[in-house]
Amino acid sequence: MSERQIDRRGFCGSLLAGAAALSMSGFAGAQDTERTNILFITTDDLGPQLNCYDDPIPHTPNLDHLASEGVRFSSAYVTQASCSPSRSSMFTGLYPHQNGQIGLAHLGYSMTDGLQTLPGTLKAGGYFNGVIGKVHVGPGASLPFDFRGTPHGKTRDVRLVADSARGFFEQAGDRPFFLMCNYFDPHRPLVEQVKGVPEKPYGPDDVKPFSFLAGADSPQVRKEVAGYYDCVDRIDVGIGMLMEELEKSGHAEDTLVIFIGDHGPPFTRGKTTCYEAGLRIPFMVRWPGHVPTGRISDALVSTVDIMPTFLDAAGLAIPAGLAGRSLLPLLQGRETAWRDMLCAEYTTHHPGGYFPRRSIRDSRYKLILNLLPDRPNPIKNVDGCAAFRTSQLAEYEGTRTREVMDRHANPPAIELYDLFEDMDELHNLAGKAEYADVEKRLLQGLEQWRRDTEDPLLDPDELVALTRVHDEMRAKAKKAKAKKK
Repeated sequence: MSERQIDRRGFCGSLLAGAAALSMSGFAGAQDTERTNILFITTDDLGPQLNCYDDPIPHTPNLDHLASEGVRFSSAYVTQASCSPSRSSMFTGLYPHQNGQIGLAHLGYSMTDGLQTLPGTLKAGGYFNGVIGKVHVGPGASLPFDFRGTPHGKTRDVRLVADSARGFFEQAGDRPFFLMCNYFDPHRPLVEQVKGVPEKPYGPDDVKPFSFLAGADSPQVRKEVAGYYDCVDRIDVGIGMLMEELEKSGHAEDTLVIFIGDHGPPFTRGKTTCYEAGLRIPFMVRWPGHVPTGRISDALVSTVDIMPTFLDAAGLAIPAGLAGRSLLPLLQGRETAWRDMLCAEYTTHHPGGYFPRRSIRDSRYKLILNLLPDRPNPIKNVDGCAAFRTSQLAEYEGTRTREVMDRHANPPAIELYDLFEDMDELHNLAGKAEYADVEKRLLQGLEQWRRDTEDPLLDPDELVALTRVHDEMRAKAKKAKAKKK
């Protein structure tokens, strides 16, 4: 059996074999007579670093306006803070450990064949499907797009993206459409300016390090943060252009728009972690005549909810057995029982970034379970971020900054945080007697979720097997790298 087969089949076991045969439920769609058009906008590596999420630094008038025209979720999360796994959940309504996409698609990780997907279901329902920019989920055959616009690497040029969207709207004609528009920003490299956008880039003196970096501060860190905000400002300009094209198409009033980030920033303790900075994202919904304007919801929502929401709005049946639920009752203010706990995961990013963990949060507390606490975290400087290296400088010895960053590098089995008092997760409360009941309750909730979703790594043998596979892959990569020198 090949390494790829072990990843996709041994890891996910019998669950994925059965998932290919998901049956259709009888859930009634919201639009039985007139099909709703759908515009789904994603950005790479964008957390809630927007004015409407109380970040005062970036200039985001277009996104703030989008938020004001619908519902903004304040507690929205991805399933995994890594591109391909995160996006796989949007396409399937399943967690990565359910659909098989546990790592990056271009490195051989992939969903199990035969899964029912959002584009596939919409296409079967008569929708004209289009994508601009990144897909980064496999296998490609499960994601049937009729239109492919500006490629991923060119979407920093937001004018090209708007032009591509115009072409899509023209080709769609009178057919109901689904357009997924994906912006590369603010993924690294953090490009200051592209064809004059933004007009006024930030300098290191215009910003301060993100609070989740626990005080790690240096000229390089500030340069990276400034570059990140340049990318955020460029996205905002692009969103303005995109929404203008939607307006010109004549479909601004009959299109459901959802805007999200695919996970948090590419900085230490963000991307590739289970910390809030990695998992929490902006999530806005605009649907004229169907959802209220200017509303903020603190409901715990996830990107597994995207597929059932779109299918519900389209009047199409929602597959049985999905981990997510339609957000329409929440959006429309209907009485509905909603989740009081929300879980997420991380397994791997690339073969060298394997470090499985699971997390759960309720309305106040957050628990992270690290499945290999005897090992160091292999990703300390995600995408080259300077923050961890900065924290190891002599001036940080004995400081909270060093303590937090060292915990990131060598985490204990359990981490527990009070998000009301400590949103940046700097003070680990695990093992403290006064929080014993909280810790027990969250651990029980996490185990129940893992059982309900058939997490293969609940089986110690599966954990050992997957760890061995990744150790072998890492060793081969190191050997190949050494030969090139």
